[in-house]
Amino acid sequence: MDEHVGDPYVQQARKAGYRSRAAFKLIELDQRDRLLRPGARVVDLGGAPGSWSQVAAARVGSGGLVVAVDLLPIDSIPGVVVIEGDATTDPVLAQIDAALGGHPVDVVLSDMAPNISGVAAADAFRMEALVDLAIEQALRWLKPEGALAIKLFQGAGFETCVANLRAAFTSVALRKPAASRDRSSETFAVARGVRASRV
Repeated sequence: MDEHVGDPYVQQARKAGYRSRAAFKLIELDQRDRLLRPGARVVDLGGAPGSWSQVAAARVGSGGLVVAVDLLPIDSIPGVVVIEGDATTDPVLAQIDAALGGHPVDVVLSDMAPNISGVAAADAFRMEALVDLAIEQALRWLKPEGALAIKLFQGAGFETCVANLRAAFTSVALRKPAASRDRSSETFAVARGVRASRV
């Protein structure tokens, strides 16, 4: 708790009105990889509590669109279409498709994380499943030149996840934002250029 309260990114998030310190991870990814631009269309998978959607909505502006999806509730965010539910199910996919109006998107964001059990094989399987889900959905919605920014975890299964990303995209860059705690195994991949056709 002391680490959290004293964390400079937590303090900055409060001052800036962001719902979590994770906002600064996306801000750094965007500064380095130029993911978000005015008028862009974005799908934010695993969007709760909403800090990535806050950043995305501010950067795409009124001419853009952000659709945030999560199993958990997300309090409303100006400029964001919030969908609560499982993005693997047909009803939720239909809601997302309807929100997008049949138009492809520029960026898919995924800050999804598995529930960690401490059993390496089980945790690797869960992470791979989430990464595969994000890739599948990205291929569904992205423009051919679009980008996927996704959280990964170092350890068992990491190389498989990176290989799966490289099979689906023409370029994959790995990033460790300054806002990501040193002791955390999380890293992020920015994948661009869809290799496969959308489903």
